[in-house]
Amino acid sequence: MSAAAWLQFAVLIGLVAISTPLLGRYVARVLGPAADDAPLERVFGPVERVVYRLAHVDPRREQTWRVYAAAVISFSAVGLVVLYALQRLQGVLPGNPDGRPGVSPFLAFNTAASFVTNTDWQNYAGESTMSHLTQAAGLTVQNFVSAAVGLAVAVALVRGLVRRGSPTIGNFWVDLTRSVVRILLPLALVLAVLLMASGVIQNLSGAHHATTLEGATQMIPGGPVASQEAIKELGTNGGGFFNANSAHPFENPTAFTDLLEMWAILAIPFAMTSAFGRLVGDRRQGWAVLAAMLILWSASAVVAMEAETHGNPAVTAAAGLQSAPNMEGKEVRFGASASGLFAATTTGTSTGAVNSAHDSFTPVGGAVPLVNMMLGEVSPGGVGAGLYGMLVFAVLAVFLSGLMVGRTPEYLGKKIQAGEMKLVVLTVLAVPVMILTLAAIAVVTDGPRASMLNPGPHGLTEVLYAYTSAANNNGSAFAGLAGDTTWYNLTLGLAMLAGRFLVIVPVLALAGSLARKPTVPTGPGTLPTGTPLFTGLLIVVVLVVVGLTYFPVLALGPILEALTI
Repeated sequence: MSAAAWLQFAVLIGLVAISTPLLGRYVARVLGPAADDAPLERVFGPVERVVYRLAHVDPRREQTWRVYAAAVISFSAVGLVVLYALQRLQGVLPGNPDGRPGVSPFLAFNTAASFVTNTDWQNYAGESTMSHLTQAAGLTVQNFVSAAVGLAVAVALVRGLVRRGSPTIGNFWVDLTRSVVRILLPLALVLAVLLMASGVIQNLSGAHHATTLEGATQMIPGGPVASQEAIKELGTNGGGFFNANSAHPFENPTAFTDLLEMWAILAIPFAMTSAFGRLVGDRRQGWAVLAAMLILWSASAVVAMEAETHGNPAVTAAAGLQSAPNMEGKEVRFGASASGLFAATTTGTSTGAVNSAHDSFTPVGGAVPLVNMMLGEVSPGGVGAGLYGMLVFAVLAVFLSGLMVGRTPEYLGKKIQAGEMKLVVLTVLAVPVMILTLAAIAVVTDGPRASMLNPGPHGLTEVLYAYTSAANNNGSAFAGLAGDTTWYNLTLGLAMLAGRFLVIVPVLALAGSLARKPTVPTGPGTLPTGTPLFTGLLIVVVLVVVGLTYFPVLALGPILEALTI
């Protein structure tokens, strides 16, 4: 890679290093036990109290894990219905300057499930399908609240680790409101202004008709782009206003905005590790989780950048070149290495925004985003979701280490017993079962198989990528797959819902189980979990679990494709 590529990588890590402790301290104040003393209480406090009065919520009343989970599911179900209806009826609603018709039923279901679950998979071209009202009042709103749900679940699990003999894990409505009002809205407002100042468009106009130099007519779309772009990245959502997503010059016009958007994607997920350390009263615990996430993300980024910089060896040999980057499907203003870095960043988190076509990556470069999602997107994962996903692996890691030394495993003073491990196993296996089952059916059935653009291992990777992206709530795609069919709209939508709630419910049950347990004193057989040794163990556990689960299908897809060239 060039010196410029390494410099960009270093600058991005530097920005994350600066923002992680600062933002982590703020998140811990907002979602911690002393939230009433958080910064800007005089500004945000009155707004929150109005929300509580309108929603008839008592902020002092806490919930058991079952009530908390029921609140999460009911809130998401209402959002699903409202967003579905908004799409179907947009043709007769205001805020539609281009007169776009209502969205078809299966596509509307897929999109509603996608945005409610923080996936933001798009089987449509946003600039020609959705009205401005649907984009702003439907999709952008879900970008905020779906991210806030992830934050709420994460802090509920942390409370489970901290509390002793408690039947409750907090109040979902309070956690949701504070996450939106105090964290996501202020950050999105600042980022949207920066994006507008850097060239991202923001208006409510319809498409403009322009005459090209050849005399043809071209439609230049308008709309509220910067406002959606900001929360799309900060909330690790990923759904773009335009079909080209962050490769579109109206969404991501310059190398500066590209770097800014990558930082926005990583900022909150990495900051959650710092908040975790502060909330449990031991910052070393947060640094250990942060180190595991950072190592996994950095390794994937370097592999993707190197793979795309060196390009396809068959093409370079045919052209008689010594080395040439893979520029197929990439924006010239970003280049191969920045595209690889963005791909690793957006799939290491549950964002799914793209500044290049992943389908045109080299086999190794394309395998990086696929494997990142298979990790459960814990490097560093989505807003909130990355932290609770990695904490589940941490519980699994201490359990395995306990088996090695013949001692009941403990994590942060809580004994990990059979009940907790059943919930961990359910969390770890639910998503892979969904992915592998649906992908297997799709590749052996004539209708779904007809949507594959490419034959052989690359075609298998297209299908596998789609279900991996959906079930892990990422949203990026190998664009060669034609996803706007009844089969894919329905099954991908179901995969998104299952991948979201078959993880959230066991995580909340785990939080409730841990909260009821007493804290046991540290003994000579207790594994220290705030050390580099535990970081290494955590990384190994993640890689081994994912390898055992997915290696056979990876061998038939990207690995076989790489060997053929």
